[in-house]
Amino acid sequence: MEWFSGENVFAILAMVLGVLTSAGQVWYERRVPHSKRIGYDALSGQTNVRLGLFDDDPDMADATLVLLRLENDGSQPVSAGDYTSPNVHGLTVRFTDRRIKAVAVTIPSDYPDLMDNFTPARGFRRSGSQLTVPKVPLNKGEHFKLLVLLTGGRVGDEVKVSGGLSGGQVAVNRAITPDEAPPKFSRQARLITVLLTVCLIALSSIIMLRGDADTTPLGCETGRLTVTGSTAFAPVARKLATSYEEDCPDSDIEVDPNGSLEGVRDLANDASKAVVTLTDGPKPVGFPDLEEHRVAVSVFALVVHDDVPFKGLSTTDVRNIYRGNVKNWNQVRGSDGEPGPDLPIKLISRADGSGTRDIFERKILSGDEERQKVHTVDDCRQEVDPAQRTFRCELDTTEQVLNTVKDVRGAIGYSELRSSTGVDGLHRLSLDEQPPSVNDIAESDYPYREIEYGYTYGLPAPDSLASSFLNYLIRTGGQDVVRNEGHLPCARPEALKICADQ
Repeated sequence: MEWFSGENVFAILAMVLGVLTSAGQVWYERRVPHSKRIGYDALSGQTNVRLGLFDDDPDMADATLVLLRLENDGSQPVSAGDYTSPNVHGLTVRFTDRRIKAVAVTIPSDYPDLMDNFTPARGFRRSGSQLTVPKVPLNKGEHFKLLVLLTGGRVGDEVKVSGGLSGGQVAVNRAITPDEAPPKFSRQARLITVLLTVCLIALSSIIMLRGDADTTPLGCETGRLTVTGSTAFAPVARKLATSYEEDCPDSDIEVDPNGSLEGVRDLANDASKAVVTLTDGPKPVGFPDLEEHRVAVSVFALVVHDDVPFKGLSTTDVRNIYRGNVKNWNQVRGSDGEPGPDLPIKLISRADGSGTRDIFERKILSGDEERQKVHTVDDCRQEVDPAQRTFRCELDTTEQVLNTVKDVRGAIGYSELRSSTGVDGLHRLSLDEQPPSVNDIAESDYPYREIEYGYTYGLPAPDSLASSFLNYLIRTGGQDVVRNEGHLPCARPEALKICADQ
């Protein structure tokens, strides 16, 4: 029979195995943590006990003690931004029919920095029977404990933790004791994996047999999207757009960098466009309609013309140069104590509104030195006027800054780290003996770094190209592109603290 073909047999097998796999997955999900999951324990008879210490105090005669353990027992780290609560706190704990008298926090010695989260400013408060818990970032396996003294009610009354995680859940941990580790990958899970693999092989075979099958990956959205903002991050944005379009052929993503501030202004003034704006650092005060998405840690670097032999400068040197206290490189001494060459210093800067410039002013100059009314020239190659305190020219893009620094003797400028890699005629400088490096940024004190943000006008619709592209950029395959281009995705464990603290 024509129906009984190899293609149809594969299809039937795939359908059956798919149904079995789906049923198995539902069963399995009840036992294995989600990719992002916070589990909690408050077990009756062990951590939920009646005290007899206060029998002489009528107000405390019915005191109970609850030890509540909260742990990231999922497969991915949880950042402060993953909590879905619109309030400053992330979770709410309710002790049924009881009143909270005191709370103590216990943090394992392996990660003492977690204690910094437990302050009233971050939402750690108690009132009546309710305790609010801050948005504590937790790497996989990290946990903390709350020892809660209560009055009223009975031993064994319900302890309920509520709250949500983007792409995950908060749920009761089914460990036997509060200190027991969550279950490992089980035999049932391996079986499901095998069944799923068979399904995928079958479906792949069908696709190979049918040349007219739709090969668009799951999660793709169609339409047009414009990515604006940072010129420093533009090379990454272009590669992300190209990669997404290759996977999702019906999408059209245009990268049109116009500077961080200008991108924010354009987005705020036109809510009708499908636009994602990328900025070096957070948006300025105001623009309440723009929704923030933390993307990556970006590292920036000072660059100088190769005729300036220094390998590094102190931040004090840099501030003196940009204040005009130092006008010639022979007034600066290197780490060996030798002065620089007899070359006038030329400041090659970004125009006002640049995110890279704003970060430089905030992180390195610690003020508005570069915003002062100093003489700015139109031609970066003209001679220095001895009567002027500083020589500065302003350019619109990172690429223009780098091309000018490499061509102009005595020039100094700044750029995103990866952009300056392999540019002949200039070299990067360390700051306070800390080299600019993404690999060591989690442990380094290197100061010229900032978070790269993505902004949308409100939350984009879940089925929009903007939402799909941001998800690709922040949480899925786009992370590899971001990392390969010299930035550290905020979703990586080593970047969680940096991204959460900014």
